Amino acid sequence: MVTAFAGLSIVGVASGISIVGRTVIQNQNTESVESSGGATAAKESLDLEQVQNKLDFLEELVGDYFLFEEDIHAADMEAGIYKGLLAGLGDPYTTYYTAQEYQAMTEETEGVYCGIGVQVSQRYDTGIITVLRVFPDSPAEEAGIRKGDILYKVGDLMAAEQDLDTLVSQHIRGEEGTFVDMTMMRDGEEIPVHVERRMVENETVEAQLLPDKTGYVLVTQFDSVTADQFTNQIEKLEKEGMERLVIDLRDNPGGVVDSCVEMAAYILPENQHGGTILSTSDKNSEIERYYSKDGKLHHEVSGGMDPRYPVEDGHELDMPIAVLINGMSASASEVFAGALQDYGKATLVGTTSFGKGIVQQLLPLDDGSAVKLTIAHYYTPAGNDVHEKGLEPDVEVELELDEDLIGQYDVPLERDNQVQKAIEVLKE
Repeated sequence: MVTAFAGLSIVGVASGISIVGRTVIQNQNTESVESSGGATAAKESLDLEQVQNKLDFLEELVGDYFLFEEDIHAADMEAGIYKGLLAGLGDPYTTYYTAQEYQAMTEETEGVYCGIGVQVSQRYDTGIITVLRVFPDSPAEEAGIRKGDILYKVGDLMAAEQDLDTLVSQHIRGEEGTFVDMTMMRDGEEIPVHVERRMVENETVEAQLLPDKTGYVLVTQFDSVTADQFTNQIEKLEKEGMERLVIDLRDNPGGVVDSCVEMAAYILPENQHGGTILSTSDKNSEIERYYSKDGKLHHEVSGGMDPRYPVEDGHELDMPIAVLINGMSASASEVFAGALQDYGKATLVGTTSFGKGIVQQLLPLDDGSAVKLTIAHYYTPAGNDVHEKGLEPDVEVELELDEDLIGQYDVPLERDNQVQKAIEVLKE
């Protein structure tokens, strides 16, 4: 599953866990690159002379025969070469971003962007793009887009045939006040929509206190701003008298790993699993670990400690907690839910999660472009690998909605059977 915000194009942050911060220096004369950590990563040898000869020949063919000469742009052709090289790895999570695409992605993780205000997900096996969420009061909501709609076309482009990040950044995003024409599929019917692009602020955490003193917190995405939004909402609910907590991660595709780890550390004690919240192992069996110790959150990386850490973590949330998951809860969502489950701090309610247990790392290049590479497996505090398996809920319950609620964005909590089951479990 590859995930993005339309108009926001967040990576699955996308598309999964994203550890950001290492810059790669391009080396034009060798077959390796060196990271800021000093590690050299050799790649399988390509016959570069043969590749160059073939590229030269293909360029001649384009010049001699390509009909639409006015559409030839050298920069686009160059970017296509890099994208094709990484696509040849056969990994749907590994890709190349132009400088423009990477800049847009960086802005998106801050939670403010110019777009239409929907969260969408693309399945890597079929390419189908589904609307997971329509932001309240957004241009998408005004245009009639609904949760569950299939994004069929953007302009004349068949959406399922496009890379989601590129489709969003190049065709759905745009200048404020301009419009994008799209075609949605709903119940087998094509529905054209004309949507204005506007500045949208993505509140990734929504919360309310229910009449029975149950706090309900919905986390839609793990952006850079999410951890602060989460702790602020929890503190507000505690002041209002919260006695138990439901955290809703359904349809949450993941995002920035630092945010989900900070949120887990805010809840968890330090007295189990050596304080470990998340660990990863790469192709060389080098281990990274996020853990809490002495009231601080640490990030141990190969060869030392992450200089951004430690950060303060003297908090533990001592109350009954349930976490809602489903088949679209992926990556960083599974990190968070898996940690709470392993510590015995929360009951997982719902259906088996997506099962994305691999880590992508964004590697900015010195020309402003970037690559996103799958670099490691991750493990829950108890050492479980969820990849292609997912997290099993402690209490399994399928979503059952009344007919008038199917496809509706704002389902009343009192009519959401999974939410009600979670509350029932907490009261028991």
